Amino acid sequence: MESVDLSRKFWQDRPTLITGATGLLGGWLTRQLINAGADVICLVRDWVPDSQFNRSNLSEKATVVRGQIEDQALLERVLGEYEIDTVFHLAAQTIVQVANRNPVSTFESNIGGAYKLLEACRRSPEVSRVILASSDKAYGDQLQLPYDEQMPLQGMHPYDVSKSCADLIAQMYYKSYKLPVTITRCGNFFGGGDLNWNRIVPGTIRSVIRGQRPVIRSDGQFIRDYIYIEDGAAAYIKLAEKMDDCSIHGQAFNFSYENQITVIDLVKTILRLMDSDLVPDIKNEASNEILHQFLSASKARRLLKWEPLFTLEDGLFRTINWYGQYFGEVK
Repeated sequence: MESVDLSRKFWQDRPTLITGATGLLGGWLTRQLINAGADVICLVRDWVPDSQFNRSNLSEKATVVRGQIEDQALLERVLGEYEIDTVFHLAAQTIVQVANRNPVSTFESNIGGAYKLLEACRRSPEVSRVILASSDKAYGDQLQLPYDEQMPLQGMHPYDVSKSCADLIAQMYYKSYKLPVTITRCGNFFGGGDLNWNRIVPGTIRSVIRGQRPVIRSDGQFIRDYIYIEDGAAAYIKLAEKMDDCSIHGQAFNFSYENQITVIDLVKTILRLMDSDLVPDIKNEASNEILHQFLSASKARRLLKWEPLFTLEDGLFRTINWYGQYFGEVK
């Protein structure tokens, strides 16, 4: 109970901007911050009726600003008029396949959106902390694993490059302008509310609910690092609270369960938890993706005293239950 009380004391009435609030992480983060008493302002581009943001009626509890992350004048207006103290920058094009097909629009959102938001924060004196969402993809391929925060950022494919660039730009804004920014690098988020059905977790669950074979785009042997979305949102909040310590400004933090799991093993785990005997349909069509990813979270444990609240199976079980309710309602 003590940590909950302290968190609520920290966030009570704090003007907080979340970009990308209708995304998977944005919806859960918005809900946690509203529950903690924050004064939440959300920048929303597209209205997504089935998003966690709307299904939880968060639009009725937060101030919603309609617009695009590439609109710097809008960003400066929002930061100024609402006297924003804390910024969570989550808005991005997050799908690898979309980035492969449409690299320019991905760069405009993920790179252009990052520097315009950071520049707007630099010009807004009320902003005291900025948390920018990078990704494990920013590391690119590395000879040694797990990834740690000292490794160079060397994305080589469109999505990976967009995250490497945004990450480096955030570091530059601290080094050159002392902007109070920190950076998160997380594994693949999963959880209820993810409506991107080509992602492996929601796609597999939906297929099983419909009695269809789950589809694996790759050969199933890609190794990934997955983290449940409620743990992800809690990690972002923990990092923001720790930014009263100026020594962590400009730094990046990995958040991870530190599990290595192949895509096929993840799908088999979901099938087991759902008591399904369906056999995956392995397409082996994936391209421009990193083969093996795995994060070390030792820095976050050491400096932030961060620990996950759930295990991988806990998160999958909660996710399966969320989609069971979702599909029960939309039938």
